[in-house]
Amino acid sequence: MEGGALALDGAALTDPSAKVREGGRYTLVMPALQPAIPKPENIPLDILHEDDDLIVINKPAGLTVHPGAGAWTGTLVHALLYHCKDSLSGIGGVERPGIVHRIDKDTSGVLVVAKNDLAHRYLSKQFARHSVERAYLAFTRGAPRPREGVVETRLARSARDRVKMAVLKWESEAGKEAITHYQVQETYGQEAKAPIGTPLAALVECRLETGRTHQIRVHMEHLGHALIGDRLYGPQRTSQLKGVPDLPEIRTLGRQALHAAVLGFVHPTTREEMVFETPLPDDLTALHSALKAL
Repeated sequence: MEGGALALDGAALTDPSAKVREGGRYTLVMPALQPAIPKPENIPLDILHEDDDLIVINKPAGLTVHPGAGAWTGTLVHALLYHCKDSLSGIGGVERPGIVHRIDKDTSGVLVVAKNDLAHRYLSKQFARHSVERAYLAFTRGAPRPREGVVETRLARSARDRVKMAVLKWESEAGKEAITHYQVQETYGQEAKAPIGTPLAALVECRLETGRTHQIRVHMEHLGHALIGDRLYGPQRTSQLKGVPDLPEIRTLGRQALHAAVLGFVHPTTREEMVFETPLPDDLTALHSALKAL
């Protein structure tokens, strides 16, 4: 639909959320089939570490991890196939070779990829046991109270919008358990006509105990403090904070303000404890500076 393949009464219909119009004539032009096996693409990678078993990447925002609907080329998998040649684990299948875990397309930060099946299985067990250290830095609208705590919910696909995840009632048998430990690191500004100590924004460290789709984004929104720049879970006017008409650093951000800053795990062969830290990328560094000036 977004590619213009569907038409209503002769006019392209590009909104996937549009309701079906009774009596309308819909015409669908089937898109050409995409190859099932990704082909190597020479896409630059910021490599933090590489050995015979694994490769650790500092993923930029905007790079999708593996092929899928709307992203059949130009993904991290395509870049890895070019860089690693034939040395990637096959456990993830032809579309996800070596992919042990994911971070959202518009989230930046550190990610580990397995280069053989033994490494893939060993790393996957660590993720399943929740023994992997994962710390994210998130810029939120306002600041959660209390300033430190644990969000523990069940998450599942939203019944209203299949692109989104939703918090379910804890007694529900649907969905999966999701646990996020958070701590406010910094607060910025003062909300007008609000009690003293009501900030406009905050920098929050989130440590994952589980790793569900959109987990941090959903949990921060659940607390009433959606991530800055998050057009899926945040308010429609994502370029504004309360009482601040415009911040160019927010308006031009174009993504949720979320960065995977720390990843720690045990190496599958050496059994060495490895921890990788990545600084905020340029866009979030600029946002950080603008918020500190409030």
